[in-house]
Amino acid sequence: MMQQQQQTGDGIPDLAQLQSTMHAIELACSSIQMHINPAAAEATILSLNQSPQPYKACQFILENSQMGMAKFQAASAIRDAAIREWSLLTSDDKRSLISFCLCYVMQHAGSPEGYVLAKVSSVAAQLMKRGWAICSILPVILLPNISLTWAITWTNIEDDMACSSNQCEWIISLWQSNGTFVHLPIILKNKTKMVEESTVWEWIDLTAAEKETFFYQINQAILGIHGVDVQFSGVNFLESLVSEFSPSTSTAMGLPREFHEQCRMLLEKDYVKTFYCWAQNAAASVTRRITDSNTEVPEVKVCTAALRLMLQILNWDFRYNTTGTKGGRNAFLPGVRGHSSPKKSDCTIVQPGPAWRDVLISSGHVGWLLGLYATLREKFSRGGYWLDCPLAVSARKLIIQFCSLTGTIFLSDDGQMQEHHLLQLLSGIIQWIDPPDAVSQAIEDGKSESELLDGCRALLSIATVTNPIVLDNLLKSIRPFGTLAFLSTLMCQVIKVLLTKNCEEGTWSWEARDILLDTWTTLLVDSTGGTELLPPEGINAAASLFALIVDSELRVASTSAMRDDDDDDDLYYLQASITAMDERLNSYAFIARAAIDVAIPLLTRLFSERFAALHQGRGIVDPTPTLEELYSLLLITGHVLADEGEGETPLVPNTIQTHFLDTVEADKHPVVVLSISIINFAQQSLGPEMRASVFSPRLMEAVIWFLARWSRTYLLSEEIRDSTLNSGYQQQQQHSRKALLSFFGATYQGKFVLDIIVRISVTTLLSYPGEKDLQELTCSKLLHALVRRKNICGQLVQLDSWRELANAFANEQTFFVLNSSNQRSLAQTLVLSASGMGNLGASNQYVRNLMGHMTKYLVELSNKRDLKNVAQQPDVILQVSCLLERLRGAASASEPRTQRALYEMGLSVMNPILVLLEVYKHESAVVYLLLKFVVDLVDGQISYLESQETAVFVDFCMRLLQLYSSHNIGKISLSLSSSLLSEAKTEQYKDLRALLQLLSSLCSKDLVDFSSDSVETPGTNISEVVYFGLHIVTPLISLELLKYPKLCHDYFSLLSHLLEVYPETVAQLNNEAFGHVLGTLDFGLRHQDTEVVNMCLSALKALASYHYKETGAGKTGLGSHASGVEDSSGNMQEGILSRFLQLLMQLLLFEDYSPDLVGPAADALFPLILCEQVLYQKLANELIERQTNPTLRSRMASALQSLTSANQLSSTLDRMNYQRFRKNMNNFLIEVRGFLRTI
Repeated sequence: MMQQQQQTGDGIPDLAQLQSTMHAIELACSSIQMHINPAAAEATILSLNQSPQPYKACQFILENSQMGMAKFQAASAIRDAAIREWSLLTSDDKRSLISFCLCYVMQHAGSPEGYVLAKVSSVAAQLMKRGWAICSILPVILLPNISLTWAITWTNIEDDMACSSNQCEWIISLWQSNGTFVHLPIILKNKTKMVEESTVWEWIDLTAAEKETFFYQINQAILGIHGVDVQFSGVNFLESLVSEFSPSTSTAMGLPREFHEQCRMLLEKDYVKTFYCWAQNAAASVTRRITDSNTEVPEVKVCTAALRLMLQILNWDFRYNTTGTKGGRNAFLPGVRGHSSPKKSDCTIVQPGPAWRDVLISSGHVGWLLGLYATLREKFSRGGYWLDCPLAVSARKLIIQFCSLTGTIFLSDDGQMQEHHLLQLLSGIIQWIDPPDAVSQAIEDGKSESELLDGCRALLSIATVTNPIVLDNLLKSIRPFGTLAFLSTLMCQVIKVLLTKNCEEGTWSWEARDILLDTWTTLLVDSTGGTELLPPEGINAAASLFALIVDSELRVASTSAMRDDDDDDDLYYLQASITAMDERLNSYAFIARAAIDVAIPLLTRLFSERFAALHQGRGIVDPTPTLEELYSLLLITGHVLADEGEGETPLVPNTIQTHFLDTVEADKHPVVVLSISIINFAQQSLGPEMRASVFSPRLMEAVIWFLARWSRTYLLSEEIRDSTLNSGYQQQQQHSRKALLSFFGATYQGKFVLDIIVRISVTTLLSYPGEKDLQELTCSKLLHALVRRKNICGQLVQLDSWRELANAFANEQTFFVLNSSNQRSLAQTLVLSASGMGNLGASNQYVRNLMGHMTKYLVELSNKRDLKNVAQQPDVILQVSCLLERLRGAASASEPRTQRALYEMGLSVMNPILVLLEVYKHESAVVYLLLKFVVDLVDGQISYLESQETAVFVDFCMRLLQLYSSHNIGKISLSLSSSLLSEAKTEQYKDLRALLQLLSSLCSKDLVDFSSDSVETPGTNISEVVYFGLHIVTPLISLELLKYPKLCHDYFSLLSHLLEVYPETVAQLNNEAFGHVLGTLDFGLRHQDTEVVNMCLSALKALASYHYKETGAGKTGLGSHASGVEDSSGNMQEGILSRFLQLLMQLLLFEDYSPDLVGPAADALFPLILCEQVLYQKLANELIERQTNPTLRSRMASALQSLTSANQLSSTLDRMNYQRFRKNMNNFLIEVRGFLRTI
């Protein structure tokens, strides 16, 4: 309908046609709003958007329609058509469209249809950005004796500014018809004349003068010359413009990323600061009118919009001229403090650079802003609604943003300018939050909490850009107390409100607590993860705060213990697990360590009081509240005394090492006193009576968690001696640390404490049946932590308690009460402890004694004549499952010291495993356990096996796969893959994952081999097993299955291994199987998981490298798989290498991916290019031809040439050339992706 507009003789649509179009759009909009035939209505609107040059119709609708939605759609159509047809529009047309939109916004500034004005303003901003093209020069000359015109790029050898004379040396790059470049150095004796005569100019759409004209009109509007409404519209337009020029909020235009980046840079360089000044002036111009009026006046919206624009500009990602050298020592950091502690509240750091100093710092702008807010706050203090009005909110947000100002905008004066700046801000902000008790009471009485919360956010921002000492001194100049003392008082008040009002998550006190905790964490954690030192008053403040925190946690814990189980109003964090509470507890620990001299004695006293209360009230008083308090105390104390140290042995926190220096006797050290009191309390759980009356499963969870965390740091810790300690203070630190660690060392109480921990662990496992979480903590956290260090293992194996545990586990059925994962974990722990035995023989004998009874049982069971009947009994199935889990745990604990015993263990059960696989072929759970044991056994042993031993394992795996295949165990039709959407169905695919892991483990033999001889002996053919397994697994892998992360990872891990170690095995697959592998590789390269894509790239690299090397040696390589084959329909399919060469080029040049993948992708692309050089040259020429801009065409051709020739790159696939190609690829992408990628 819209595409066939009747026009008058001069090409302009007649009035009737314009009115018809408007009515059609209005009717369509009404239909959509009333849900009447929406599809037809949307088609009508779409036809307007897609019409060629619908500008007159759209302008007519905007000027004459009475329906706001129709105007909105007309503005949208102008935008879509103009962006689509931009290159076809004349310069006058482009300027006319921008002028129309701006004029419309200004002329209708008082319109109540704000969303229409916002849309038209946004369109004007987008069109202005689209016309923000950058002038480029394309020299074109005719060279002597050459009949072709050559496109030439000019590259000055020296910096352009260094060419003071008219004669300069240049490099001329001649773009030949075959797509290559010839680079010729020449001397231009009259450069200026040559450029004038031979340069083709690509003119920009908006000249500097035209931009200035537009912005002059905008500035006139913002000055208020045309009234308040126009002033408001002018500010709003600048807000749209700034948003459009920021890459993070820009609208898609189908243009190169480079264009958006250049627009951002130019606006920042030439206009952003100017816009800020205009907004500043606009706000200042209406301030008097607002402050003098007792009611809301129209000027309020102007001031609000101007403040909002200033905030938006300060949120700009400043990159131009933001760096500078700052001399001397500065207490203020130039950016975000360098710790990685998790925070719920984030603040944006503002670093605009020294060019902004006059506007933001020297001009008194901050004082004006604070004064404006203070005046309005006082004037409208009786109206509680004012704090949440847009003007107040915008002003506070801007003030908070000023608190984050840092970097070279401040003078290099040892931080004095920034200190003055922050003091000025804090002087205004303190009025929002002081006194804390009065402010919180006012909030409880109905006042808005927004001002208090913003005050807390401002404190967080200030803490982010300074250090504790400077921060503390800021408030002392205007108050009788320091900032840290006030921060402590404020948070204490918030915690009191939380406690007394029983506040739930999401309330103001909850949010304020989180922000203030983040503030303390930001202050206290230094760049190395240690704790910042506080001034004396700050230490007192932290001590008072920590005392209140602990008291509040104990009160809440005690209160919660007496509530009904069905009370839904319990605080969330009381019901949360230890892990969920960890973030808050870490913040508590930082505060405690800042006042460690007070915190440790406090915790010791609180524990002593609770222990005494338990004993005094036994049988008289309900102990539940006290037990809940102990639970909270254990969690808090564990975080204060030790760090998590996941994956490594955590050291004693530095603040603990550097305090308590006057302690010489080990048993008097405050940390020792506290630790011993907790251990003695935990020891009481060994008594049946105390265990029954006091140690509930919940309390035991906290006890076990504390012992696990504490033991990793303090138990039998190996002292580090530092011979470089010279000062008396350093030596005093060393003595204090020695006293602390020696108490729990091997020569003092360490072995005794270790024995207690083992006995507590055994009691926990046996006395709390069914408590899975508690048993998992014991097996996976506590016991596993004990065997992480060899020196502890050496003590463990000497303990009677540990030997009793090992004996009971090996020969009795006591521990069969544990679930499968805990059985496996306990077996792994016991085997790992063998590293503490005196010699290799003793370690292996220890493992034989531990596992011998279990393997003997399986051998005897498999030899029973009535096995088929016996094996189906429930108790036998349970026992077999438990034993298989234990075997898995033992196999996964393989180390060089115990490898021989574990090899013998595996060897003894190989035949029983095959027998049980036959017997339990219909028991999927048992089949899975059998496969997983074999996976863990092979994975732990394969790299240590000698050739004959390897042959035994390979033969066993072949028999296992043949048996598995013969029963079609786990084989499922691909047509059923859709049923995997049901979670319950995924269980039957576990064995498929196990097979993938088994094949990957076998492949690893050729990658990691510690044996003394080669596996290349007769009878040792791992590739044969892998080939057979691949034929079993490949048909079962569907793209639907690969959507499951774990299976997907295992499959591509196997494929990567296979192609790296046995590429010839994959090359031997039939066309169907090979095609299936290719399909999965194609899927993997588009996967969202970077690790999966990385493995696929490694697979491609291995495949292409194999083919290139084989064909180079005169062999067939991948044969028909590389050259292409006919499908079932007789159509020729392209070869694998050409297919993936195109796919990788597409990925690297046009799609989104992690920068971490550039290197692996280059490694895969390099051999692909060498294999398919003709295709690569064709693709390169196509890329060049697609660039219609001659300058971009020249850049593309030069970049492609450098990709395969720079850095002395040769056609040899060795490590050096891979590195060279990686470097070339990085340079290539930097050069071309900016203009190839469109946004």
